Amino acid sequence: MASQEQFHSDPRPIGVFDSGLGGLTVVRELTEIMPAEDVVYLGDSARVPYGIKSLQTVRQFALEDMSFLLGFDPKMIVVACNSATAAAYEQLVAASPVDVVDVIRPGAAAAVAATDGVIGVIGTEATVKSGAYQREIARLAPGREVMAQACPLLVPIVEEGRDQDDPIVLNVLCDYLRAMQRRRCGAMILGCTHYPLLAGAIGKLMGPDVKLVSSAAAAAREARRRLQAAGLDNPSGRGTLRCYVTDNAERFAVLGERFGGRKIDHVQFVGTDELESRRIGAQ
Repeated sequence: MASQEQFHSDPRPIGVFDSGLGGLTVVRELTEIMPAEDVVYLGDSARVPYGIKSLQTVRQFALEDMSFLLGFDPKMIVVACNSATAAAYEQLVAASPVDVVDVIRPGAAAAVAATDGVIGVIGTEATVKSGAYQREIARLAPGREVMAQACPLLVPIVEEGRDQDDPIVLNVLCDYLRAMQRRRCGAMILGCTHYPLLAGAIGKLMGPDVKLVSSAAAAAREARRRLQAAGLDNPSGRGTLRCYVTDNAERFAVLGERFGGRKIDHVQFVGTDELESRRIGAQ
């Protein structure tokens, strides 16, 4: 039996990318449920945030990010950025030689399973404007009411390292969540990987009856399911985390442990010019 498990294990890393630090919340969830898997992470911190840029620009960035990670021979790509998923998921799948897991589809499925009532979605401007969560929820549960709210200030607030009890954080959240508080959503999707770091404050404002759905956690569970189904998981690995960033590696190393909940074994700068030179399939 042991030899059969060894035969099916795959030591290649999982590649994960995001526009900055937020995707480390996905890495945190991956580490929680698959602690032996090695991860190579790209944070495009020089071009953060993706959520206020056009879909065409985000699509170009996402293809460049994935192309960089493919250079490490990963067994799977996890798109930890909701904005990149909304803008480029189909193009990424078409261009990738390995399986691609996104955050939107697993997050939508988890929300539909969590409530029969109204589903709230909070995310970046690009994610909300794309309608990606709304379309996926409509596909899974036709007729379900969805309320979506863009929250453009939350990413910079989180990246500044502000605490959940900070009055600025609470005031901004109160403004964004007011309509959903009145409507009494049954579940709320945290449709940006930065938002789990604000889950405590969001939960207090929305109340105990609203189930918060982390797209980061849902994506990690989907990644594990697919790896195990394909016999590509690696339960005997070392569980290392190598990070590449396009700006300020020192700051990333300091803040990254807060987002990822673990020590980062390696942080290295990579220029956006190198990402652009690796671009694949951009239109």
